[in-house]
Amino acid sequence: MTSFATASDGVRLHVEDTSDGTPIIFVHEFGGDQRSWEPQVRFFSRRYRCVTFNARGYPPSDVPEDVAQYSQARAVDDIRDVLDHLEIARAHIVGLSMGGFATLHFGMTYPDRALSLVVAGAGYGAEKELEEQFREVSREVASGFETQGSEVFSRTYAMAAPRIPYLVKDPRGWGEFRRMLGEHSSTGAANTMRGVQAGRPSLYDLEDALRAMSVPTLIVTGDEDDHCLQPGLYLKRVVPKSGLLVIPKTGHTLNLEEPALFNRSVAEFLAMVEEGRWLARDQRSQPSEIMKTK
Repeated sequence: MTSFATASDGVRLHVEDTSDGTPIIFVHEFGGDQRSWEPQVRFFSRRYRCVTFNARGYPPSDVPEDVAQYSQARAVDDIRDVLDHLEIARAHIVGLSMGGFATLHFGMTYPDRALSLVVAGAGYGAEKELEEQFREVSREVASGFETQGSEVFSRTYAMAAPRIPYLVKDPRGWGEFRRMLGEHSSTGAANTMRGVQAGRPSLYDLEDALRAMSVPTLIVTGDEDDHCLQPGLYLKRVVPKSGLLVIPKTGHTLNLEEPALFNRSVAEFLAMVEEGRWLARDQRSQPSEIMKTK
């Protein structure tokens, strides 16, 4: 079923709602859109109600002209507004990259609405020593979309280092990713880069809130997605009910690069959550307890 959810500031978001069961809402990355979750919707809709939506700035969702209507906080509230539109009280939240950041922030902001979190490929711009460089690159990317248009600039953006493993592994899949990226609104892409990507806080500045979050969380990163590896380890250390999955020989577009492994791992995680078996780390396994003799 396709519909439009109206966000609390009036922006319309394009929503697809598939099947029945416990709901999962998938939150896409900057370079993708709701179509990027097709391998997951086809798999999980056999047992779950699967919801995808296009973020603001991604047609057929509205494309606000004002960059002030794009922010990390607004992306979090858009997830809430989609859930409200579908009258879903609680859902599993699965996000990649930009969507992974939104998913993590959703867990901190609306923990009572999240059954669990899958935070995949989240880390770019989080490393403190690279924070300003990331903001500068984000502004350059925004300018590239504006001046060259999405079709032309997608050929540059899709060749970024963490996308190369996908190209090498699955040229046909990478080509489809690149083509869909080229169909995006250049205005929406530029505003998203400036308002959401370049404006979001570093994960390292959120440690107190992360330590206080009790939502079961699976952190997923590819081992060739370098700038997500250290943030992934950091999240594992500070989020109480978290586990870390590192997928070998994989870059940033991990749900498309390794759909079978990603789906299987997320399915196992959801099953453990639903059985109440995804627990906080047992304090006896902390590093300070190694070889404790008294």
